[in-house]
Amino acid sequence: MTDGVERARALLDDAARSLRDAAVPDEALGEYVEPKAVLGIRREPTMRSLGRVWRVGALLVGSSLETGGRVWSTGLITRVTDPGRSQFVSVSAEVRRAYRAAAQKGHFAAGDTVNHGAAPIPLDESLVGSSAVLFVEDGIPLVRWSPAAGAAVPLEAYLADRVGLLVDPPRGATD
Repeated sequence: MTDGVERARALLDDAARSLRDAAVPDEALGEYVEPKAVLGIRREPTMRSLGRVWRVGALLVGSSLETGGRVWSTGLITRVTDPGRSQFVSVSAEVRRAYRAAAQKGHFAAGDTVNHGAAPIPLDESLVGSSAVLFVEDGIPLVRWSPAAGAAVPLEAYLADRVGLLVDPPRGATD
């Protein structure tokens, strides 16, 4: 295991500890599931709970027993509300409605935020030279906003900034 990978693990563990100690609210992590037809009858998609996470910018940091010590790149985000009726206003509106319906069917709490479509980031040697959101280069853990983004910042500074904003939000940010 390289020093950069160990450093990334330590930084993420410290971030999780800070968020937990400050009682920062976490969010649900879910998986969008399209069930197979049974006897030719199509069933509605649902979301399956994978645990809880803190959204720290481009990263999702595990906050529950199921997710602790793990990290994901941020995917899609859905608020659990009544999905309403299909109105065919636009394709994107119908997709969002379908995600809300799947989250509600998955028995997530009303008003909760569900992160889904998130890609797990293994905290192992595969970080070295990776093209993912979190990677290690020259022994330094780095993070970028998306795999397509060219610029990256050191994970330590990134987490200090993002966790700091969650632990102590600027005045008026949460009003």
